[in-house]
Amino acid sequence: QVRLVESGGGLVQAGGSLRLSCAVSGITLSINDMAWYRQAPGKQRELVALITSGDNTNYADPVKGRFTIPRDNTKNRVNLQMNSLKPEDTAKYFCYVNGDRWPYNYWGQGTQVTVSS
Repeated sequence: QVRLVESGGGLVQAGGSLRLSCAVSGITLSINDMAWYRQAPGKQRELVALITSGDNTNYADPVKGRFTIPRDNTKNRVNLQMNSLKPEDTAKYFCYVNGDRWPYNYWGQGTQVTVSS
């Protein structure tokens, strides 16, 4: 089974930085898109950052200039570098990958990021 294991979440002071990591393991999977989503309590899950197999990136407006989504060379790990964190970044962050095997879409369990003022 394909597994997405996230790490790096925690509590950080406003203005600080965190680096989330998502490791993909299990059966062989040819990965297309990799992304990070987040969901705050009572709010809809939203896309934060995305990187395609061609290394094109997209970022949500609230995180542009502060977050980046680097990926390793083998495409089995995707990171989310978060700088200049704000309290409104507080949310549960989810790793997402799209691949060539059913069910095609895969999600991590989520990791909590809390930014204190």
